[in-house]
Amino acid sequence: MKYFFKLNGLSILYALMIFIPLELMINVYRISRITNWNIGTVNMLTGITIIVEFIVGTILLFFLTKKWMKGRKSSFGTAILWIPYFVLFVYILASLFPVTYEGDVPSSATGLLAIGALIAFPFYVLIVNSMGITSKRNK
Repeated sequence: MKYFFKLNGLSILYALMIFIPLELMINVYRISRITNWNIGTVNMLTGITIIVEFIVGTILLFFLTKKWMKGRKSSFGTAILWIPYFVLFVYILASLFPVTYEGDVPSSATGLLAIGALIAFPFYVLIVNSMGITSKRNK
């Protein structure tokens, strides 16, 4: 049962790993309007946040996979299990903070970037999992 919770915990972390950057990208106009910052400033801070989150998140997930999964092949299930959590996070955020101002609607190019990121993300999860379960400590 502990393994089940660890597997779902990793899946939640993977879902947050893609959810936070996508929401920052999608809500640039809203962040700019609420904080009264320039769009360029918001884009720069969003980019820095995404890079830092990607690096720190990858390191954290690598070590958690190595520690919690201990070489189990079933850890590759996180490549699919993050999807329901991601959908849940998006639904909760959209329910709590609906777009009420028409100027906050993101451009269509942002949607294309989000689709590309969501297509590539399972491969990223598989790479991190394979590195985590095949590291030297587990052999």
